[in-house]
Amino acid sequence: MQKMETLSSLRIFKTILIILSLVLLFNIPTQAQGLLYKLRPIQHDLAASKIGEPATTKPYDYILKFLSSSSFPSRASFPSDFLFGTGSSALQIEGAGHEGGRGLGIWDDIVNQHKDVYGDVDKFPKKIEHYKRYKEDVQLLKRLGVNSYRMSISWSRVMPNGTLEGGINKEGINFYNNLINELLENGIEPFVTILHFDYPLALKQKFGGFLNHSIVKHYKDYSELLFKTYGDRVKYWTTINEVEVTSIFQYMLNIDNISTDEECKTTRKCTLSYTLLHNFLLAHASTSKLYRTKFQAIQGGEIGLVLSSGCYVPYSSKLEDVAATQRLMDFYWGWILDPVFHGNYPKIMRKLVGNRLPKFTKKEKKMLKGSTNFIGINYYTSHFAIYEPNRTKSIGDSYDALARSEVFNEEGKPLGYKDQYAWNYVYPEGLYNMLLYIKDKYKNPKVYITENGVASTKIPNPLKDEHRIAYIAAHINATKAAIDDGANVRGYFAWAAFDTFEFQAGYSGNWGLYHVDFNDNLKRIPTDAAKWYRKYLTHDLRD
Repeated sequence: MQKMETLSSLRIFKTILIILSLVLLFNIPTQAQGLLYKLRPIQHDLAASKIGEPATTKPYDYILKFLSSSSFPSRASFPSDFLFGTGSSALQIEGAGHEGGRGLGIWDDIVNQHKDVYGDVDKFPKKIEHYKRYKEDVQLLKRLGVNSYRMSISWSRVMPNGTLEGGINKEGINFYNNLINELLENGIEPFVTILHFDYPLALKQKFGGFLNHSIVKHYKDYSELLFKTYGDRVKYWTTINEVEVTSIFQYMLNIDNISTDEECKTTRKCTLSYTLLHNFLLAHASTSKLYRTKFQAIQGGEIGLVLSSGCYVPYSSKLEDVAATQRLMDFYWGWILDPVFHGNYPKIMRKLVGNRLPKFTKKEKKMLKGSTNFIGINYYTSHFAIYEPNRTKSIGDSYDALARSEVFNEEGKPLGYKDQYAWNYVYPEGLYNMLLYIKDKYKNPKVYITENGVASTKIPNPLKDEHRIAYIAAHINATKAAIDDGANVRGYFAWAAFDTFEFQAGYSGNWGLYHVDFNDNLKRIPTDAAKWYRKYLTHDLRD
């Protein structure tokens, strides 16, 4: 789950992503005292292309030609146990919001209260009816050739009011049992997210949801139910999806019109966004501890969490912009990764945010440190970073970072170039650099690329998405380059398996490898990108 031309580019509803890119070697110097991040070129033919030249009608032609070259990494060049998959979330595809004993989630309320803000609200209750058509969808996944599927479980469907005391919904439990079994019977490993944006509305109405520390207990109870019920078959768990995006969007930028932080709106000195993420982290850590001490040895699985942020490149060679680049990385990646690897927030965050940043107790620090077996990365785009002392100008970033994102650098050049069908720029080298940065700074943890994809917003025919082929291929290439350079990457998931409800954008982005025709009984149709991905996963493209 989404910095620059529009507020939406931070968001996981990726339709208004700002930067998508083909591997462009950027040459602004980044040497400066204390800077941990240094740009590295991808050592593949793709980096030697002429993609820095002005965009043509089809600027991704080079990558499409590159696919048949000997330099493009085949499926067989990855480890045999590497996960190649695709994904979606319960919130965005299931539908049946008022069926099967499901309780209301917070997103049912958000969309209902702000129908003028969200696209395709008439389709929101049913979505693409995955709840009723999951067997058909699993067969489509099998045909795609993936060996894993990233999915999420709806807390509201299995525990309608969010608490054990409120009861467990057997119909919901059975649905996910059936879905997981169906996946496994077809040779597909379920890669399960416990909380993907949505949770029971009753918990928010009762005590404010994740703004209240008491929710940690209920989240842990919910997670334990899932471990007990599905852990004999699910070997990959992620606790929470994109905690930093949720915290910034909902309680700093107020994108979803739910923030109650009035001081944040007027002075840009925000508090609730930090409270929200703090409780997310404590929920993650307590649940991870539960899993690792009570279930992991028996069930043989692993548990992690997912963050979303692109790479940052200095706007200029000025030391203030170089320092701003590091601050943005600390305020996005470090906000999550420092606590789970080191037990506390980055020093620069503690300094700039001050008393508004909650503090961990000694017990919590101990619980947080080492609380993840892997990191999930949702990567779509990268940005330039520029020093910005006036916090009111940081429209799409954390106000406290004293930095803001930019699409163009000091010379007026973008990262990558614009995709004519997606409204954005492509920059796979940002994924490579992000993976190498995490390798170096956090002692090379296990990483899964849990989301990576591009919209087809402006495409005449959503089935003819060769720009998406180029996008996915370029990022697979960047992933293999990072692995070759020592990054511990264990999987890649293209987003999304099917057209998904992407919040304000509705279904306009056509994100799915399988297009869903709302004018023909929700018929699922493979796009050209789906056909290419299948060929890539099942054959050598150079044959």
